[in-house]
Amino acid sequence: MSVLNGKKYNIITFGCQMNEHDSETIAGMLQEKGCFAVPSKEESDITVINTCSIRENADKRFFGTLGQLKKIKERNPDYIACVCGCMMQQQHIVDTVKSKYPWVDIIFGTHTIHKFPELLEKVCLEKQKVTELLEDSREIVEGLPAKRLYPHKAFVNIMYGCNNFCTYCIVPYTRGREKSRSPLEIILEVKQLVADGVKEVTLLGQNVNSYRGKHDDSGNICGSDPIQTWDFADLIYALNSIDGLERIRFMTSHPKDLSDKLIRAFVDCKKLCNYIHLPIQSGSSRILQAMNRKYTREQYLELVRKLREAVPRITISTDIIVGFPGETEEDFQQTLSLVREVKYDSAFTFLYSMRPGTPAAKYDDQIPEDVKHERFNRLVDAVNDASMEKNSAYVGRMEKVLVDGASKKDENTLTGRTEGFKLVDFSGDMSLTGQLIDVEITEGKTFSLRGRIKNNA
Repeated sequence: MSVLNGKKYNIITFGCQMNEHDSETIAGMLQEKGCFAVPSKEESDITVINTCSIRENADKRFFGTLGQLKKIKERNPDYIACVCGCMMQQQHIVDTVKSKYPWVDIIFGTHTIHKFPELLEKVCLEKQKVTELLEDSREIVEGLPAKRLYPHKAFVNIMYGCNNFCTYCIVPYTRGREKSRSPLEIILEVKQLVADGVKEVTLLGQNVNSYRGKHDDSGNICGSDPIQTWDFADLIYALNSIDGLERIRFMTSHPKDLSDKLIRAFVDCKKLCNYIHLPIQSGSSRILQAMNRKYTREQYLELVRKLREAVPRITISTDIIVGFPGETEEDFQQTLSLVREVKYDSAFTFLYSMRPGTPAAKYDDQIPEDVKHERFNRLVDAVNDASMEKNSAYVGRMEKVLVDGASKKDENTLTGRTEGFKLVDFSGDMSLTGQLIDVEITEGKTFSLRGRIKNNA
């Protein structure tokens, strides 16, 4: 029996879906060792903080949370504090944690998640602090368990790392170079998930449409040709043929790698949801070049045109950064005009955050904070106007909704997602959780829809 058996754990996650899925894996490994989850760090024997390094705000939240663990450690000397994730792949952060937060017992990175149970057992037995970090790794560890947030849907990593080196982004330095999983391993995982009741999978990667997966000569997979290297569209077509799988999503795609073949997959593959997250970052070609995004405003708009020509009702979301170094009012106006032209269903909007170690952090022409905030407010207004217009058009439509369960805002209301990733709230019985049901949309709001179950007054 493991020394960890019966211990209580709590995981605090900052950041993207990749981090969320990493936390599911950490939870799955702890469960295998006989641990069980508790709602708060104050109740736990083990706390894991899974960090994000994308923006400065995440840094501040992490250090604030880390400071709170000190009192827990003082009350319970056997309490084990663990930190992991992207921030731990930066040496200056690790040095800060070790020098200023001595109550931290375990530090591990994005490439050593699979070693966490081993590190934890070592700390329990030897009462020594441990650090396990790798700058990069070509190894892909298969078969790790995961404790899913929802029984009916799941994240599936298809690749790791990033080769794009956008000048504002720290991810290539924290997640390493791109490496793709074998298509056979991905397909086997999805089949196992479907057998376990999963109806929807979201394929994850820093840039999923640069996926290049290789397999051996073992023959056809899901009826596809036994080619040696698959691109992302090949994988989509194969997953589309898995019996019992209802929906396929993916996050995140880079415009420079969005192929005509993948656009065609939206037409051919019934299970591929008519939704795409396609980050633009800026509407100015000059700023896009400074960001090293490798496409222009015009090329991006042509991709949007092709997508909507192929799938007229496709929903599109995006990421936009305000106040990148050197951004003029004219550059910002180009971003505003692109938002109004594309009419995004939703957008994640961010103030440029200087990340030490990235090229943009060294640029001389940083934008004053007050200018950034003023532009940000104007951008949010434009994005919200488009979202409201889009959502209002749903009133009267019948939409298939995958029910996630009770709403976080009202436990008496159910919530779920349409194929186009629209959040829908409606009245209904909790027994509907995990089912695909018809919901008539009765109201369009800025960030969500309201509806009623078909034939339910």
